[in-house]
Amino acid sequence: MNMPANAFAQSTLDPDRPEVAANSPLRVFYWCVRRELWESRSLYLGPLGIAGLYLLGFLFYLPAIPRTMRAAMAAEHGFNRDLIAQPFNYLSLAVMGIAFLISLLYSVETLYAERRDRSILFWKSMPVSDLTVVLSKASIPILFLPLLCFVITVVAQYLMLMLSSVVLLGANLSVATLWSELALFRTLLMLLYHLVTIHMLWYAPIYAYLLLVSAWARRVPLLWAILPPVAILILEKAFFHTSFFHHLIGWRFSGGPEAQMPDLTTGYPIHPAMHPTPLHFFATPSMWLGLLFAAACLLAAARLRRNREPV
Repeated sequence: MNMPANAFAQSTLDPDRPEVAANSPLRVFYWCVRRELWESRSLYLGPLGIAGLYLLGFLFYLPAIPRTMRAAMAAEHGFNRDLIAQPFNYLSLAVMGIAFLISLLYSVETLYAERRDRSILFWKSMPVSDLTVVLSKASIPILFLPLLCFVITVVAQYLMLMLSSVVLLGANLSVATLWSELALFRTLLMLLYHLVTIHMLWYAPIYAYLLLVSAWARRVPLLWAILPPVAILILEKAFFHTSFFHHLIGWRFSGGPEAQMPDLTTGYPIHPAMHPTPLHFFATPSMWLGLLFAAACLLAAARLRRNREPV
């Protein structure tokens, strides 16, 4: 007996099969994320480009490292770590800064862009729920970009450390002092903690709000994202003579409780002497209220996407 040509394909894609039904949501979500990375190359080219340009500039700074090392060792109050740590700090700040900017722009444009270029008509014909699509888009600024930022920073900073070590050996200076005082491994652990608590969890409501605006706006979503907060600030000041909403926005963008850690003595938010306070952070009501607000915005964005047509 001959079996129909499409019988095997139908049997392997049968949603009633337990193994397919169990794996299907994760696979769909995975391919939705892959789609975002395929269609938005700036998500990873931006941080990679900034790191590459910074490393190129660092090559011109290398001849000055022995002089900086001697100045750090001759500091009045002992070894001045900040002198040798500055190039490493500026690199991570540059990568985090561009990743945060890309996250904001991506969040406010992504759902609007698929309606503008009419690709939403194609994706709505696929067996993918609107909530899955919205969650996959939210995972880019909340999960993917912070982790990418961390990986790029680790690779770039250790490359900088190796180059610095070679230059110091050529100048007959102690490489062991550089490695011990810089404490790069400990610093990178603090960077990972900062990215998880601030860029993933604390900033999640900001990204979710921008995704909601992107799903709702018919024109210029960035303008619609800015106008409501500005209007609230003006109206509150005019009618109530208070600045509660201004402080709320500033508290959210500043990093909340983790930005107020007593260990921070410089403008750089990462230091090997930091003592993370995860219990204090997770006990902060504003963190959980922010996550609830983010969840509500994502659900509303998925509902809006279901009913939105191309613009």
